[in-house]
Amino acid sequence: MARAGLSARRLTEAGARLADEVGFDQVTLSALARHFDVKVASLYSHVRNSQDLKVKIALYALEELADRAAAALAGRAGRDALSAFADVYRDYAREHPGRYAAARLRLSPEAAAASAGGRHAQMTRAVLRGYDLTGADQTHAVRLLGSVFHGYVSLELAGGFSHSAPDSQVSWERIVDALDSLLRNWPEPLDAGSPRPPA
Repeated sequence: MARAGLSARRLTEAGARLADEVGFDQVTLSALARHFDVKVASLYSHVRNSQDLKVKIALYALEELADRAAAALAGRAGRDALSAFADVYRDYAREHPGRYAAARLRLSPEAAAASAGGRHAQMTRAVLRGYDLTGADQTHAVRLLGSVFHGYVSLELAGGFSHSAPDSQVSWERIVDALDSLLRNWPEPLDAGSPRPPA
């Protein structure tokens, strides 16, 4: 029998907060049961197991992040949009490290199709339309932005830039400048048989 006051949504939100406090990997049904001072069995009416809980947290984080990104991008284009988009991911990761980790969870095809992941892809492509990138080049650029944003944020969260100058914020702004320049001057694709220029 479901315990009064508990619901899948409430457990998901509590799990998201717990992820930020202790780390996404440490979120389990046992930890959540302790949080609510109930037995683990009381949670099974709302979540199947710890993996199901983690998927729910991932979907929650993706939705929350997509809403932030959509609000930040409204009325923006070009470098302004690129900077706002980049800042949303970085700020979210610093405010909610556990939820950010959850948003990187590998989902089943069914869960991914039902997630806000598609909104993230659409917004990334909307930013890139301001740079006249289409087709395969747009896909390459989507992957580039994702790699740079996630790579930088992950290193920053791990303290990788804490003990050296210049300040991490300065580097972040310069990286956005560099991405803007690259996207405005995207290289022409090489023909399949053409030799690469010397390094």
